[in-house]
Amino acid sequence: MRRNVPHKLERGENAQMHTLEAIIASLIMVGIIIFTVQATSLTPLTSSTANAHIEAQLQAMGQDMLNALSYSPYGQDSALKKDILKWNGEQYVWNGTVYKTVRTPTHELRSSSLAETLEFVAVKRGIAHNVHFSWVDEEGVTISRRYIYNGDPSNNAVVISKRVHLSNFDVGNTTEFATRSGIPDADPTDFYNIVNVKMTLWRM
Repeated sequence: MRRNVPHKLERGENAQMHTLEAIIASLIMVGIIIFTVQATSLTPLTSSTANAHIEAQLQAMGQDMLNALSYSPYGQDSALKKDILKWNGEQYVWNGTVYKTVRTPTHELRSSSLAETLEFVAVKRGIAHNVHFSWVDEEGVTISRRYIYNGDPSNNAVVISKRVHLSNFDVGNTTEFATRSGIPDADPTDFYNIVNVKMTLWRM
């Protein structure tokens, strides 16, 4: 009986060693799994990274459009300023073919460089878009009106803006322009107002 005691102790020690090795192996596997999950969240194939890439593309696209439209040859108004000066205060929506007013669907948005650019660049790529005009009234309150509206933007939408300076010379008949567009003369001098063109783009 005494000869079996050392053998049993050796078997017990071996069992403890195997148990310890199993625990260590389990901890290593858990560590590998945690590391893999954390590393996966940083790869370019994840949804968040893909969304960030799309947002960067939309931001660059919108900025390029507004920069091109705000370019003004010497002695001429920019296309963006012309669109503001021709605006009658109406809101337009894309109906799948053209931009039409909300109140009178038979009225189309014509001779608008901004609308033409959006149709050529955004609509053909399935990019939803809104455009707002905002300005400061006589009391210093910021007023915002929809120019083109196609619904509420998604969480991944981007916003690009461009300010357009208007003078009394640009507007011409200040009373008629204020009545038609709703944009008031904010200053008694030759300065008329500043219109902030805000474009919102998002993937449908």
